[in-house]
Amino acid sequence: MSDLVTRQDTDGCAVLTLNRPDKLNALTVAMFRELRTHVTALYKDESIGCVVLRGAGKCFSAGHDLADIAEGEAVPSRGWHSETLRLMERLPKPVIAAVHGHCYTGALEVALAADFIIAADSARFGDTHAKWALTPIWGMSQRLPRRVGIATAKRLMFTAEMIGAAEALRIGLAEMVVPEGEFESAILKLAQQITANSPFSHAANKRLLEATDARDMDSGLQWEILNAEGVGPDMQARIAAFTGKSGKPKS
Repeated sequence: MSDLVTRQDTDGCAVLTLNRPDKLNALTVAMFRELRTHVTALYKDESIGCVVLRGAGKCFSAGHDLADIAEGEAVPSRGWHSETLRLMERLPKPVIAAVHGHCYTGALEVALAADFIIAADSARFGDTHAKWALTPIWGMSQRLPRRVGIATAKRLMFTAEMIGAAEALRIGLAEMVVPEGEFESAILKLAQQITANSPFSHAANKRLLEATDARDMDSGLQWEILNAEGVGPDMQARIAAFTGKSGKPKS
């Protein structure tokens, strides 16, 4: 594997970095191939409790490489990009998109496949498919309205408007915004908060939330009851650590 997407593990968190800074991390088939390889490996890596996806250099990513589009991309199969993002979205561990600088169109589709977005105050978001007479095939039409509501999604898609971090926070696109100078520490703090909690619960909660998204309340409640995954193997140890007791049954 080359270094178009790098991986660095720290204290149970894997940081995947889009690494084409000289091209503003514009997304190519080769980059997606490396991203897919990393994501596939993370399914099997029990030492990792949280994943951060970010960009090297000045920004997260300026989006899909227009030169690649114009030349005609050789993808392994129809829908392969979308399938790759779906694999990332369904990782049984939390995935954070850490966005600074540009995050446009294809890059926004990538970020939306994370569980949520943390943004530096320098972040700018936009969907420019309509500007180039393109239509989304990586998930924009499905994930953006689920995140911000259908009317706001239409506004962003129809106008190709660029919005800043504060507006992204207001509409629910980003979950939190931090000053650029505090971005690194904020990412680390958030990852530590997540990895401190049970990986069993994270995986079970992700499956539960996905299965019941957009269901009516009653059927969602029934699903929660009937498909509850019980307690994790780390429950007793966690309670014991909190109470100061061994957690072992008395003989």
